[in-house]
Amino acid sequence: MDSRPKTIFCDIDGTLIRHYPPTQSMLPDHEPELLDNTLQTLLEWDKKGYNIILISGRREGSRRETEKQLASLGIIYDKLILGIGGGKRYIINDRKSYGSENYAIAINLDRNTGIGNLNI
Repeated sequence: MDSRPKTIFCDIDGTLIRHYPPTQSMLPDHEPELLDNTLQTLLEWDKKGYNIILISGRREGSRRETEKQLASLGIIYDKLILGIGGGKRYIINDRKSYGSENYAIAINLDRNTGIGNLNI
């Protein structure tokens, strides 16, 4: 069994916080809404030593507002990657030479259901 920490790539809008159109979610007075059990799950992952990388189709120019929103909600993360667009996303990774276990795993959630029921 591999004891190295897992890396979680997690979308923001519709996954951690309620999804709103960008024209609404990027307004300075917009108050983002946490989805159920988001903080508990992120804290659990953090305690396990997971690397938490948040990703979003939000434009790079919205970094300051995005960081402010995440901080106001208490969302913790290791890296924030913006500007990846709203199209399909692929994670490509190799299999280790000592086994056939997949090290790239994709989980798709229905929008606004949150990460609270994930067992990673």
